[in-house]
Amino acid sequence: MVTNNAFMLIKDLRKEYITRSGEKVLALEGTNLSITENEFITVVGRSGCGKSTLLKLIAGILPPTRGEISIKGMVVNEPRKDVGMVFQNPVLLPWRNVWKNILFPIEIMRLPSEQYREKAKKLIDLVGLSGFENKVPRELSGGMQQRVSICRSLIHDPNILLMDEPFGALDAMTRDELGLELTRIWQQERKTVIFVTHSIPEAVFLGDRVVVMSPRPGRVVKIVPVNLRRPRSIDMEFTDEFKNYVLEIRESIYSHN
Repeated sequence: MVTNNAFMLIKDLRKEYITRSGEKVLALEGTNLSITENEFITVVGRSGCGKSTLLKLIAGILPPTRGEISIKGMVVNEPRKDVGMVFQNPVLLPWRNVWKNILFPIEIMRLPSEQYREKAKKLIDLVGLSGFENKVPRELSGGMQQRVSICRSLIHDPNILLMDEPFGALDAMTRDELGLELTRIWQQERKTVIFVTHSIPEAVFLGDRVVVMSPRPGRVVKIVPVNLRRPRSIDMEFTDEFKNYVLEIRESIYSHN
């Protein structure tokens, strides 16, 4: 599960929370994983198994209780600028249009916005939002809002994209559409992606490898390489090969109680 020459190395990771009532909650324990550069990793497991916590630790938003995460040999001990994050809800600023929402991270980083307008335009074209640049979030569908969120996460050209159930609130057709869109963007932009989902078929469809986590405290119990050709199509979900991957992962999740 772990190699020494990995782009990202997660070693013996433990994360313990203290609740407001003073109770200790162990979210992750003994979590180990190595990830190669530009790999698309999907993470599945039961609710509360620490998937979202793992993303926050990778981003440097939370400190580990024990163990470490290193990226290119450098230990993560603070928020990283080379990381983009996408959440289940787009979290767009309602008073800002598409342009200004996408460029918001550039303002936060105190970078010159004008130098990133061409990048923003390319991203808008890439996700099929041309013509909607001046619309505010309430004028967009849920799927379009999530496309804006993806653009915003990519505007500063991060090496790593962390995605926490980004399609979970969308209908099935929009979810499929954005899944295809995301793989196309990933193949063009070449990022290291870690994508958390509750959907096993979605994990298989998107991932190079599917990481299965145990119930809390979360740890990696299985890694399933997905050897489906790319680019992938929705039709693949009806093949025996695809169904066998889904079955293997489902059995792994439910065999660890």
